[in-house]
Amino acid sequence: MLRRVAFIVALLLLFAAAVLFTALNQQSFQIDIGVTRFDVSSGLALVITFAAGLLGGALWRSSWIARLLAERGRLRNALRLAEARRPPVQSAPDSR
Repeated sequence: MLRRVAFIVALLLLFAAAVLFTALNQQSFQIDIGVTRFDVSSGLALVITFAAGLLGGALWRSSWIARLLAERGRLRNALRLAEARRPPVQSAPDSR
């Protein structure tokens, strides 16, 4: 619960910082993407670029996590097979 609240507060602070950054950077310039050209403020362009980098990093990290989870599953199956092949351990008789 506390982790979720901290995450929401962090997102709200990040959003407020992005809005403030965009409002304070009002210089405008043109962006040409090959088929069209449009005007955008420098603050908005930097926020969009930051968001695109954040999404790209999250996508790369999620593929890494998927590979890690797949490896964990393979190791768990290998352990299960190794335990099934192992002969049962016989307990030592009590010498009382």
